[in-house]
Amino acid sequence: MKFFKNNEDTKIFALGGLGEVGKNMYCIMYKNEIIIIDAGVIFPESELMGIDYVIPDYTFLKRNEKKIKGLFITHGHEDHIGGIPFLLQSVNIPVIYAPNQAVGLIRKKLADRNIQYKNLIVYTEKTKVRFKNTSVEFFRTTHSIPDSHGIVVHTPNGTIVSTGDFKFDLTPIGPMANIHKMASIGSRGISLLLSDSTNALNPGMSLSESKVDDALSELFTKKKDGRIIIATFASNIYRLKHIVDTCKRNGRKIATFGRSMENNIEISIQGGYIKHKELFISPEEANKLPDHKVCLLCTGSQGEPLAALSRIANGSHRQIKLKPNDTVVFSSSPIPGNAISIARTVNKLYLKGVDVYTNTSLSDIHTSGHGNQEELKLMLRLIKPKYFMPAHGEYRMLKAHADAAIECDIPKRNTFILTNGDVLSLYKGKITRGGSVVAGDVYVDGNRIGDVGAAVIKDRKIMANDGIVVVISNIDTKHHKLLGTPNITTRGFVLVNDNLELLKKLEDISKNAILSKLNGKQVNYGDIKNEISAHLTSYIFAKTGRKPIILPVIMDVKKNPEQKNKTKEITSK
Repeated sequence: MKFFKNNEDTKIFALGGLGEVGKNMYCIMYKNEIIIIDAGVIFPESELMGIDYVIPDYTFLKRNEKKIKGLFITHGHEDHIGGIPFLLQSVNIPVIYAPNQAVGLIRKKLADRNIQYKNLIVYTEKTKVRFKNTSVEFFRTTHSIPDSHGIVVHTPNGTIVSTGDFKFDLTPIGPMANIHKMASIGSRGISLLLSDSTNALNPGMSLSESKVDDALSELFTKKKDGRIIIATFASNIYRLKHIVDTCKRNGRKIATFGRSMENNIEISIQGGYIKHKELFISPEEANKLPDHKVCLLCTGSQGEPLAALSRIANGSHRQIKLKPNDTVVFSSSPIPGNAISIARTVNKLYLKGVDVYTNTSLSDIHTSGHGNQEELKLMLRLIKPKYFMPAHGEYRMLKAHADAAIECDIPKRNTFILTNGDVLSLYKGKITRGGSVVAGDVYVDGNRIGDVGAAVIKDRKIMANDGIVVVISNIDTKHHKLLGTPNITTRGFVLVNDNLELLKKLEDISKNAILSKLNGKQVNYGDIKNEISAHLTSYIFAKTGRKPIILPVIMDVKKNPEQKNKTKEITSK
């Protein structure tokens, strides 16, 4: 960890969210006070086999936990709150401030993991939080989830603004963004702006959520005979809200599928964001109603193999079977990398004979919760920062956002495209770059945090691609004898019945390798295993071009004199 020598400066850095979409976590530190903004996760890509979540490395926060004043949450999406259970298991967080909808989601998340935490405080746009040297205030933004906010952190060296995720929608489903407060904050003088870069590559303005509402309403009017099945993001609460309102107007009941969908609906009803609780019915009730009276709301808009829509498309869902007059709506856009799995699901749905609607230029059934280029420029003009740091995005997004800031009259030398761990130093209104903190990826596998590293992932990839070969040998170490022939077992390597000659050769190689190490006065199990692995690896690669994991298992067989040689004691090594 390298820092500037000046202890009077304000330090700004990210532990997650730079060079990636997700895992958002930004820190502002002045002397003995650390303000944390968001604690998100990233869902792993396919090469991270068996990993459930990727979270930031909390090493810096653990070493400095006495300085932490609080965690401030901008909104309730997983890439901003998903890391909270793991953070609380690693670091003492004295208090968490979050908006109402996010608080409900956080409580549910902590309850699912049996984590007790009492200092969870709801803030509103009017809330102000003061510490000895720093203070925090908030402004309302528009996003795809209710209660989204930007966060303003005041320090003795200047003011930092973090927008969180936002768009500018002049006809939103929920409340308008507080443009007047943004302008007021900007007029006071802002040293640094950290701003959402997710859609920085998209020109123009994003589509209004009300346009999506109109498109879905038209579809409901057009499709009066059969069931309507809608797949969307469970976290897109405003989309869920107008789907519910549309069902109310069209006399349809709603059955939900997918745990995350059910949880978000439940929390949104409790928070008052979604009305008409009476519309929700069980899948069994939905199957008894006429088709034109039913809407099915489910997860799986990204083609996830285990999600509800994928199982419905496969015909493997135990409660819902497709009918020829069904209409399936993908009210979402593909997340990068998911296009193939979505196309696979769509093809399966067409093969079932149902109508399928996806978001195209001819069908406005989805819009992003993130602002396009012109909306990002509007935020820059309202906040009017002296310095700018694009956040929340891959490098190409951060670069495009920095270019937009230059177009908005921020000097190029005042823009900073950072990576996780890079530090900015704000001192008396002037920012310089330098220093770093520990920042990296930590893998979560089930309930285990950080136990799975690069070496384990490498082994999993090898097993997935080349399989595993297990060599089981019985050795009498007392008399330095190999008992019988080594047994070869494989998984994911070759078909046994088609490769008996190869497996016989592997037995012979293993036997010779073992015998070569039984000539000395002492038997070293490590040497035997290494000899087996070395000989098998080179032979298998020469014959097959593959490098499976070689797992030697040695059974140490000792005669027991008390049993008069009638039984044997076996120890696995």
